[in-house]
Amino acid sequence: MDHTNFSNFLIDNQAYIIAGFFLFFLLVQMIYYLGIYSRVAFCRNKQIPDITEPVSVIICARNEADNLEKYLPAVLSQQYPEYEVIVVDDASTDETDMVLKRLMAQYPNLRTTAIRADKKFTHGKKLAVTIGIKAAKHDIMAFIDADCEPAGDQWLKGMVSGLQDKKQIVLGYGGYTSQKGLLNKYIRYDTLIIAMQYLSFAISGFPYMGVGRNMVYRKSFFNQTAGFSRHIHLLSGDDDLFVNENANRQNTAVEFSQGSHTRSAPSYTFEKWSWQKKRHLTTSPLYKARDKFLLGLEPFSRLCFYALLIVLLFTPGMQWLVLGAFLLRLLVQFIVIKNTMIRLNENNLLLYSILFDVISLFITFGIFVSNRISARKHPWK
Repeated sequence: MDHTNFSNFLIDNQAYIIAGFFLFFLLVQMIYYLGIYSRVAFCRNKQIPDITEPVSVIICARNEADNLEKYLPAVLSQQYPEYEVIVVDDASTDETDMVLKRLMAQYPNLRTTAIRADKKFTHGKKLAVTIGIKAAKHDIMAFIDADCEPAGDQWLKGMVSGLQDKKQIVLGYGGYTSQKGLLNKYIRYDTLIIAMQYLSFAISGFPYMGVGRNMVYRKSFFNQTAGFSRHIHLLSGDDDLFVNENANRQNTAVEFSQGSHTRSAPSYTFEKWSWQKKRHLTTSPLYKARDKFLLGLEPFSRLCFYALLIVLLFTPGMQWLVLGAFLLRLLVQFIVIKNTMIRLNENNLLLYSILFDVISLFITFGIFVSNRISARKHPWK
């Protein structure tokens, strides 16, 4: 077939070629939802074993006096035989030290250490985490943020239960409290989808990240893998880069029983949330090439699916194909997200997921581009 005939062939069959690409991207979406994301949605519940090995809970706090007063007692009152809670006061200028002194008088398992402010030295959360790890008496370490509340008094038992069969890391779910407003729903949806991704990939044998507000790993494993040394120059990455570099299918477990969740108060403004999102996204370019490809392919295929859907919607004879494909994807998406919501104890997000599924592409892309253009650093607090 010469060049002219080939060009004529493409013109004559343009609609079918576009439809072929459309169905290909639909297939990619189905592979993600049915082959990967469904791992959390349909994973069987397991019985939590009795583990009595002592634990060190590490919390890093910078100007968190109000949150420590509100949430720390729940961390200190876990139904677990032996554990300590170490709060690292990271150069706080509020009443954090006074709050900790009052709580230490009530709870004998609370210990504190502090980092003093130094105008000549700027540091991220990694320094506070490292100091907390060095201060830990026990090999098992659980991590939660100062503005987080455990789902109940079984949180610590549930998270530590994943350390079976020679596991070294346990990834948990850290959600946000439900409040009024569209921004709150979008933040909770974004958190749900991210958790659906990293927990499902971990179950599939490809762990790539975790969240520092709900994670467990062993001190011996941290020391053996040189901890944060390979990315110590970055202000962020104490959670996701550590997991991305060191986690694999043999040493990593997930725990998402409802008693093992944590909850945080979400941002009240889009500007503050997007600032946090920018800080988190600064580490993604350092992920393994495999992880960047897998994480990038899904939104790319979703964008192409919607773009070609619009094109075919105005192509004669293709409306039924478009409608059928859209409804199929929507049905699968609803089933997987609904069951994931049940597993992660989220609510009132399902209908909004139709809208957020589209606009999240543009929000995330905008934040990613902003990060690439701007060289500004994003401190952890």
